[in-house]
Order: sequence, then C-alpha cells, then structure tokens
Amino acid sequence: MNLIYKALADPTRRKILKLLRDKDMSAGEIAEHFNITKPSLSKHFGILRDADLIHSDRDGTTIIYHLNVSVLEEALMALMDTFKLKEEK
Repeated sequence: MNLIYKALADPTRRKILKLLRDKDMSAGEIAEHFNITKPSLSKHFGILRDADLIHSDRDGTTIIYHLNVSVLEEALMALMDTFKLKEEK
C-alpha cells in the first residue's frame, strides 16, 4: 500500500491518473498535457506501474496506458478506513 500512496503523493502522477480516468491514452497523448521531458514522464509511468495503478499494452511502437481502477478503489477504501471515513451502518 505504501507504493500506492507514494505514487499518489505527486501532482504529476495524480494528473496522469485523472487523464486516464476519462479514457485510455498513448504515452504521446499524455505527454501533450505536460511540459516535462520524456524521461521524466517515463519515470512517473514506472512509479504508477510499480504501484499497479496503471498498466500498459504495446500496439506496434505505441504504448497505451490504462487506469487500474480496482487498485485505486482499494487504496481509497483503506485510506477512508484509516481515518474512519466510512459510513456507519
């Protein structure tokens, strides 16, 4: 779970997740939303992949990124539980 929270701590990575929430995107499409180098963006992708928040598929020379919603939901539920933010029944 620590890898997930580390990944979510960075605003660039949160923006990548927000973009992927709407649709799957190629690395190039995502890069258009940032003013950072490709190696820096690649490092962010790696951290998000290591946390299992995104996964990717290769289509020829293009890499398509997908949001892993189930892992994100689990992390949010654990965080809510930690701070007792769940609805009492």
